[in-house]
Amino acid sequence: MSIHTITDQETALKSMVAKNKWGTFFGVSQETLDRVWGTLTAPHGNSVVYITMEIGADLDVFHPVKKHLQELGITDSTNSVFDHYAKLFLHGPQKIPNYGGGLGILAGDTLKSMAELRTPTVAVSLLYRKGYFSQLVDARIGQISTATDWQPENTPSLYLLKDPDNPDLPLEIEIPFFDELDRKTIAYARLWLKMEINHDLDFFTPEILLDYAIPSSPDWIVKAAQHLYDSRSDQSKIIQRRLLGAGVIPALKALGITSRILHLNEQHGVVVVLHLIAELLKEKLGDEYMYMATDEDILAAAQQVAKRIVYTIHTPVKAGHDRFDTNLYNQFGHDFCQRILHLLALDEEQSNFFNFTAFAMRVNRATNSVSRLHRGVTRKQFPEFAPKITAITNGVHHLTWISDAKADLYNSFSEFNQWQENPLVFSNAGLLLNNPKFRTYFNQAWQQDNNALIDYVNNMLLHHRKIMYETWIDPPNYLSMMDDDNFLEPGVFTIGFARRFSTYKRADLIFADLDSLAAIINGFGKPINFIFAGKAHPADEPGKKLIQQILDVQKDLYDKTNGLAKLVFIPGYDMHIAKLMVSGAHAWLNSPKRPLEASGTSGMKAAMNGVPNISTMDGWWVEGYHNGQTGWKFGIETDLNEACLSESRASLFYNEDAASLYALLPDVLHAFYDDEQHDRYLDKCIKNIELNIPTFNTHRMAAEYIQRYDIALPSSAAKKISALQQAYISNNITE
Repeated sequence: MSIHTITDQETALKSMVAKNKWGTFFGVSQETLDRVWGTLTAPHGNSVVYITMEIGADLDVFHPVKKHLQELGITDSTNSVFDHYAKLFLHGPQKIPNYGGGLGILAGDTLKSMAELRTPTVAVSLLYRKGYFSQLVDARIGQISTATDWQPENTPSLYLLKDPDNPDLPLEIEIPFFDELDRKTIAYARLWLKMEINHDLDFFTPEILLDYAIPSSPDWIVKAAQHLYDSRSDQSKIIQRRLLGAGVIPALKALGITSRILHLNEQHGVVVVLHLIAELLKEKLGDEYMYMATDEDILAAAQQVAKRIVYTIHTPVKAGHDRFDTNLYNQFGHDFCQRILHLLALDEEQSNFFNFTAFAMRVNRATNSVSRLHRGVTRKQFPEFAPKITAITNGVHHLTWISDAKADLYNSFSEFNQWQENPLVFSNAGLLLNNPKFRTYFNQAWQQDNNALIDYVNNMLLHHRKIMYETWIDPPNYLSMMDDDNFLEPGVFTIGFARRFSTYKRADLIFADLDSLAAIINGFGKPINFIFAGKAHPADEPGKKLIQQILDVQKDLYDKTNGLAKLVFIPGYDMHIAKLMVSGAHAWLNSPKRPLEASGTSGMKAAMNGVPNISTMDGWWVEGYHNGQTGWKFGIETDLNEACLSESRASLFYNEDAASLYALLPDVLHAFYDDEQHDRYLDKCIKNIELNIPTFNTHRMAAEYIQRYDIALPSSAAKKISALQQAYISNNITE
């Protein structure tokens, strides 16, 4: 290496180190750090706070700083500071287990797009030192939940913020808790900064993570703060929701952030509204506001606070809406908070419960569902607020979910120039529909992705076989226990299914009548792979039972099809496994009971890679189906009524929807395997690129939210966002 090259690399590293009074950061220039932080702390408050219970942004699926270092050929440095950061970002941990599933991954994708669109946004969430949970799977026992131990201190892009007045100490904030006698207990949180840096490294979205599991906090606070979605009791859930919502304002004040708009990504952090109302009343009435405020004063303050709140509701499922017994909640919040909640949050059906979804519905400037169909469902569930409920259909971050092989493909055709910055260019895929070169290259890229997925699965199966005699865990896959190496083969038609295991998602639907399924496969005479993954919440016994049922099916399916059908379950589902699956499968299966899947984003990730969906007409697929141009539909298309919202096993339409799926499957197999029909299959792949990538991406989704925020942006950013806003308007069509 020449001295000139070394000097260039040292200069590049130097330009990636930036400092302010909160600490030293790596990945952006000093100018970028100052500009972003300056906007967030400016008096005009022209920025947004995104409040979310979880954020999924693992570095093994999107890591622009590491990619930049690799492109420059940097491996180390003679400068100790530069060397530390270079090695940390190149070789440090890639997992940040601060998410449980789709909601958190959506939040991470959203914040990445906010950075790409250079929108002044700061996120607030919690830091969970034991993550969600790590999943082991035993063939006999099913899912086994264990704590996830990770070290935020050693994780690239995460920084413990310093106290500006005492730089040797971490910054801490105080959050008061009150018992039923209004006696105060102080919880303390340290502030971590996760930098969500865009792919050009010239903008970032700060994510402030509140860490309550510290020595200065009471033990009961520390215990509740350790795990995401701690549901050992309603008390734990109440505490955790308060840790998020009550921590927002103190964190923003400690950092000088002035954002005037707050976006609630679900109702988990709605407690922040209580604090905003209290602050407003204190400004109006003085320190004695709790004794002086009338009900009319509180309601007027709530109306004023509502002008600052944007609220996204993500699910029609009852378990997704927090309801807490009023007497129980009284043990953790001040009496004045109870008074506000009694005015704004009482459940209409159970007057001794607070309904936090209804509270969030009531106090906001804009409420949105996450698909057009979900808008209709939400209006029926909350008729009082129906006129204000609109739709912003979810998306996914295309830079995260497009595989390397497909990225190389897209880079090879001028029709997709600048696709990294502008996903709208994928609408040009229609120009390539009949281009033999593109079709050939697409097939080759898909084969690479399928090979990567099959290699991962086969290595996993072999590993499980090797360790089955060393541990007490029975391998979760029948193929691992067979004597020969009869594992999966690349090129075999592969159906992928991966999501949270919840009863309404009906993971076992395709196996509901094993004899009928086996008859179809045997009659066709070609092999088929089923690759499943996903977690059930540790407290969701029916969800865990679904996983066990998938495991129990494996041997019977294999035997009944004489080995043509192979079913594999991948434990430990995370973003890396998800990316392998959505790009390497040949079709993506989605089988929820309509209309309980509010949106569903795993199928969008498959579409990013041109992979067709096989799905019930639920969530986003109603918008993404395009009359069969992009995949297949099956199942009953029920009207929106009270009965269709039932989650009881008897009302899940297993027989009807399984029969519909079985009737469809031969057509899918013929389209994939028959040489004369394979062009029809490939057409659906390319139509996915043309019709679905430009729509179901978080750039477009974020652009719609920015319209709700009503914040001013520089002209260059505003022009780009305007184009995204006009490309697709989620709320255009009424249901």
